[in-house]
Amino acid sequence: MSPTNRTVVVTGIGATTPLGGDAASTWEGLVAGRSGVRALEQEWAAEQAVRIAAQIAVEPSEVIPRPQARRLDRSAQFALIAAKEAWADAGFTDRAGEGEGPAVDPDRLGAVIASGIGGVTTLLDQYDVMKEKGVRRVSPHTVPMLMPNSPSANVGLLVGARAGVHTPVSACASGAEAIGYAIEMIRTGRADVVIAGGTEAAIHPLPIAAFGNMMAMSKNNENPQGASRPYDTGRDGFVMGEGSGVIVLESAEHAAARGARVYAEAVGQGISADGHDIVQPEPEGRGISAALRNLLANNDLDAAEIVHVNAHATSTPAGDVAELKALRNVFGDDVDHMAVSATKSMTGHLLGGAGGVETVATVLALYHRVAPPTINVENLDAEADADIVRGEARKLPVDGRIAALNDSFGFGGHNVVLAFRTFPCA
Repeated sequence: MSPTNRTVVVTGIGATTPLGGDAASTWEGLVAGRSGVRALEQEWAAEQAVRIAAQIAVEPSEVIPRPQARRLDRSAQFALIAAKEAWADAGFTDRAGEGEGPAVDPDRLGAVIASGIGGVTTLLDQYDVMKEKGVRRVSPHTVPMLMPNSPSANVGLLVGARAGVHTPVSACASGAEAIGYAIEMIRTGRADVVIAGGTEAAIHPLPIAAFGNMMAMSKNNENPQGASRPYDTGRDGFVMGEGSGVIVLESAEHAAARGARVYAEAVGQGISADGHDIVQPEPEGRGISAALRNLLANNDLDAAEIVHVNAHATSTPAGDVAELKALRNVFGDDVDHMAVSATKSMTGHLLGGAGGVETVATVLALYHRVAPPTINVENLDAEADADIVRGEARKLPVDGRIAALNDSFGFGGHNVVLAFRTFPCA
């Protein structure tokens, strides 16, 4: 256990996703079982083998002033939009140490925003500018825009964070790792408040072509909304998504002192690595099992409390099953009372942003006591040995204390499991 072991709570949420421009509309879309996947209409998409993606529902240009947007990569734009919403949702009206709103000591405020790829669109677009128009036409803002830490740095500047600004980069586990890092910053006394999450903007010809040539993405171009189908026997790869999910984490004492509304307790994290392959998951889920055991060993969490799992489940043949094997291996029969949701069936896979958006979904599932559905499961895989929430949302237990997990895994064998619990104990 950590030296101080302070209780950490979630007091603010924000998101911009393929389902909506904020957390409320995203949640509404998830509960309704609505797909955010559609055909790519960009000119470059015509020659691609993969011509579908889960594109953002509300373009940043509708939210961010043009002069500011021109100095930010698309991934940082998403992060700022989600962070502004989360910050305001937590009840903060100004930068730390400024204004007349609830007080936050900037030296006790952190920011941890992850991205799996970073400013890839800026890098590739500016390279095209250089080739086509010459070196003098390259934007002087290119380097601060393409840096993987740009989203975190800009969010830190937005809120005035001085306790530390960090950027985990662990492929598709990045967003969850950022939130786990933030929990530890508060639990161990480094900070009282941390704004954390993940962001990604990689819907661009090169990443689409690269993932497509890896045979990692669905080529179901004729049926975009049915393409992301975790646990279905016909699943043929993930669908690229974009967007950001951000939460405000706070020590329970700090939140109580200012009378903040609390969505849930952030119980903690479990982390491991597969040590198996740069791309393929360990087929029996041994690394994931290790992360789950790490979570249980280092946090006050009872398996009997866990009633919901927001699964990583990207809609790939091997990955979906390995995760369920790990859950069964660690929790045994307790898995039978866990409602498993694969929200990527609706949002697509946001890579480094997935853990952030899915944390927002997990927290709201506890807060509203509703598990979102997994859509597009027409023929359930016989190896999907769990209670998959299919077709429509499901009510979670209305009484007592309940907990939920958010799983995130990434290329390189990164495994991160986050746990949240209703708060206060009911």
